[in-house]
Amino acid sequence: MSEKPVSPSESGAPAGPVLVLGAGPVGQTAALLLARWGLPVTVVDARPERDAVGSKAIVQQRDVLDVWASLGAHAVAEEGLTWDTARTFYRGHELFSVGLRDRGASPLPPFVNLSQSRTERILDERMAAAGLHVRWNHEVTAIDQDDAGVRVRCTTPSGPVELHGSYAVACLGPHGRTAREAVGADFGGASFEDRFLICDIRADLPGWERERRFYFDPEWNPGRQILIHPCPDSVYRIDWQVPPDFDLEREEAEGGLDRRIRQIIGERPYEIVWHSVYRFHTRVADPMGAGRVLLAGDCAHLVAPFGARGLNSGVHDAENAAWKLAFALKGWAGPHLVETYSAERLAAARDNAEITGATMRFLVPQSAEEHAHRLRVLENARSDPAAAAQVDSGRLFEAFYYTGSALTTPCAQRPFPGRPPRGEAPVPCPGVLVPDVPLRVEGR
Repeated sequence: MSEKPVSPSESGAPAGPVLVLGAGPVGQTAALLLARWGLPVTVVDARPERDAVGSKAIVQQRDVLDVWASLGAHAVAEEGLTWDTARTFYRGHELFSVGLRDRGASPLPPFVNLSQSRTERILDERMAAAGLHVRWNHEVTAIDQDDAGVRVRCTTPSGPVELHGSYAVACLGPHGRTAREAVGADFGGASFEDRFLICDIRADLPGWERERRFYFDPEWNPGRQILIHPCPDSVYRIDWQVPPDFDLEREEAEGGLDRRIRQIIGERPYEIVWHSVYRFHTRVADPMGAGRVLLAGDCAHLVAPFGARGLNSGVHDAENAAWKLAFALKGWAGPHLVETYSAERLAAARDNAEITGATMRFLVPQSAEEHAHRLRVLENARSDPAAAAQVDSGRLFEAFYYTGSALTTPCAQRPFPGRPPRGEAPVPCPGVLVPDVPLRVEGR
């Protein structure tokens, strides 16, 4: 590593800002991290302005809170809510209840529930403080690259615009085909026919404020499931699995949405804050980068939300990309370091897809065999703790283990023992994130 930072011109690297394409939370994180490394950044987004509405991605995991706290966005952890009990029901019977155990020594909670819209506003405040501004109404239509850098063409209300930069980090969401084509990425995977109705309501539900509730096959949604998450300000996020032909407008017009909510909360007063209908996918872009264009977030991977592995993994994409681009552009490492971004984050994306894919096969069985397995596990879980451990409603996000990375030097005395049981922390070893530990400082 160089003793003194080397400018891009001195190192032979292309000059110009890093172009961050997309100003969602992954793009915001990438821009803030790049700016913290002292790199010039240009951020563009196709939308006319921030449309921060709805809960969307609500679970932010500790390692992601740590990234944001390092950028001054402590408010995400401070304002978020951490539930401490997970209750799982099957056909009116409570199968089991799990109390949250935090074995760490971090000043941050293990996770918080906070709406994506609020998270985006907090990150916007940090961007403004860092002198970063989004160029709205810039729809990316083409991306080209060569040894001189990256050229991104955009359509705007004032006409076409061409931006020049050293690298591009594409955080364009699931519809970022232009970026995927620029790196020659396949976006293979699967889609699930069933849809999910997501509704945020504000209500007073005593005893539910710190509980996550998962219902398998309740009488008010037979054959499917419902997930309820508490959020700040007495807001509850409810996810219903619904048939492929579900029509939200018709449901509202005929009073069906009110009936759905009443079946859960009874006759208590409530307010609908936001609602939407989603269809879930499992897709991974391969590769996740080529040359001077890197894919991040939903532009690179789509997974079902059970386990909160979408946004959390996207933030880790941004962190991985930012430090590697900084080292390359400052002359602290050769350009081959940037090439490891795709290898490391593609492995992480595939790992997340495997985990969430298994969850979705349990939640939405695709064959007679999968249906029989689900029914057998749920029925046995009423009385058999071993069967209860097989109930899969999602494994919470965890930082990826880079044990197989080319940048990781293995240690014979500390081999990787494999993924720990759900809820357990991994054994520290090369490639695994070092756990937080208390430190004693003399005189403090």
